[in-house]
Amino acid sequence: MKDKVFKKPIEKQFEFDEDVAAVFDDMLERSVPFYKTSQEIIKALTLKYIGEHFRVYDLGCSTASLLLDIERDLVDDVELIGVDNAKAMLTQAHKKLEAFNSDIQLVYGDILEYDYKDCDVVISNYTLQFIRPLIRETLLKRVSDALHVKGAFIFSEKVISSNKRLNKELIDIYYDFKKEQGYSIYEIMQKREALENVLVPYSEEENIQMAKRNGFSHCEVVFRWANFATFIALK
Repeated sequence: MKDKVFKKPIEKQFEFDEDVAAVFDDMLERSVPFYKTSQEIIKALTLKYIGEHFRVYDLGCSTASLLLDIERDLVDDVELIGVDNAKAMLTQAHKKLEAFNSDIQLVYGDILEYDYKDCDVVISNYTLQFIRPLIRETLLKRVSDALHVKGAFIFSEKVISSNKRLNKELIDIYYDFKKEQGYSIYEIMQKREALENVLVPYSEEENIQMAKRNGFSHCEVVFRWANFATFIALK
């Protein structure tokens, strides 16, 4: 279904409700530059870092598209677990899992409170940016504690530049991208307003340093387009 959520005047801040869930896959494809490319990189890295625990978490798994893609390429039996606190997203995810006869586990819960078991890989796609900065590091510490010594945390985030001019130019380039995907200026501005104070991005360096402060020995960007970046943090 095509994303038309912001064609009408907004009445509330952005949330992952039924309206968003119904069009979420289209929203990602048209709102996140090179989304499929970044997902392919994440999948490839995930398959390389699956080790002795055979368990992978996707935090904020939304409609479970990435987990399904990973599942298709698995050779060994691996426990794939998606955790999300948006019931509407999980409803869509369950429909997909049923259609593909998938063994993926879906959990309705708060990723800040979830009791993680030992695991090889934790994925977080554009999820940290929706967590209040004051408690964002708490999640990374919990992720680091759950990962075994050779594990990896792979995450994607919108990022900002510390240079104000460059930051504005990157945003302008992104808005041009969205217009090329068929979004009107009105829709773009409506979504921007809805996300105000809901989505709080860090810079590339802030994300890297946050990972290093919370149990990761190394963190770097593996893919970036303008103000969208995918990172890997190694235990």
